[in-house]
Amino acid sequence: MSKIVSVGTFDPPHIISQELAVAKAKEHFKAGFSDVARLLSIFRNTEIQKRYFAVPLEWFLTEHSLQDRNDTYIRLATDYSIEAIRACLRSPDFVKDEVPYAAIDAIFFVSTTGMSTPSIEARVMNRLPFSPHTKRIPIWGLGCAGGVAGLARANEYCSAYPKAQVLVINLELCSLTFQKKDLSKSNLVGASIFADGVTCSLVAGDAVETQSVAVLSALPVIRAHQTTLMPNSESVMGWDIKDGGLHVVFSKDIPTIIRTWLRGNVDEFLSNNKLAMESVQHFIAHPGGRKVLEAYRDALGISEEMTAIPHRVLQEHGNMSSPSVIYVLKEFMLKQIAAGEVGLLTALGPGFSSELMLVRWE
Repeated sequence: MSKIVSVGTFDPPHIISQELAVAKAKEHFKAGFSDVARLLSIFRNTEIQKRYFAVPLEWFLTEHSLQDRNDTYIRLATDYSIEAIRACLRSPDFVKDEVPYAAIDAIFFVSTTGMSTPSIEARVMNRLPFSPHTKRIPIWGLGCAGGVAGLARANEYCSAYPKAQVLVINLELCSLTFQKKDLSKSNLVGASIFADGVTCSLVAGDAVETQSVAVLSALPVIRAHQTTLMPNSESVMGWDIKDGGLHVVFSKDIPTIIRTWLRGNVDEFLSNNKLAMESVQHFIAHPGGRKVLEAYRDALGISEEMTAIPHRVLQEHGNMSSPSVIYVLKEFMLKQIAAGEVGLLTALGPGFSSELMLVRWE
């Protein structure tokens, strides 16, 4: 089974407090809602304190074409991926010495907020000294679920090639998808929670000797994972792709779906691995929002304490889509969890779909 050796993160440079976001949203959305002051409670109810964005506040005040948005995405995605890779391979919290670029066999690049051909990892390879034979696996369209799914695909690769070390980059620049002319409630909700973030995870196959490399005495080892698609649920979450760019699709029913659908899915997954929810010590969840975390607790019968770290990541970063759960994983890894303890990674995304992963610290 593969080991998660290191996680690097990169926060984009523009920090916006939620109070400032409320003020700007009031000014912007007042033309679309007669009761905009009441609706702005959505921003405060998220319990988000601040978010990081790839573009300054002035960017949101003008219209942008799909080409303009995407050109910005390509440029910044390349720059930010390089920062996250460096943070991962050099992190003093996780690796004793810098992991050489030549040791990396494959790069998985996971994103849903922009498009690029050649894909971003190819552009990164032209600026960092990776082997030209490094395999490239871009993954697009998984949204918030992409954080767990990327690790799962990396685990499958390392199961086939147990001597491999691979990188998983999760990059989302949600800010670039904001639609100035879209005065819908979905766009308002998206503006209240979505943010930008980048992560890079180093995953090593079972035959890789990590004791001399890793700082942690016990590493999270990927024991199992499961993908589940809810039939005919395309309208729950995703993008409408139009001439002006990506328009958010965000159903108000997501918390209800979690409460009614997720528990059976989780129980089946854990049962297949001879475990129950009571066996899970660490709940490593994508913090999609305050109501999502509440729905997790209701559905799975877990305490508020078990969602404390996801809640803190939500407060400090907002919903970054696929990188969010990796930010949460990093916080758990920094706790230096004891060998033998079990964690459950979970994220939900377009489809509507669930991604689950079981890790054990070993």
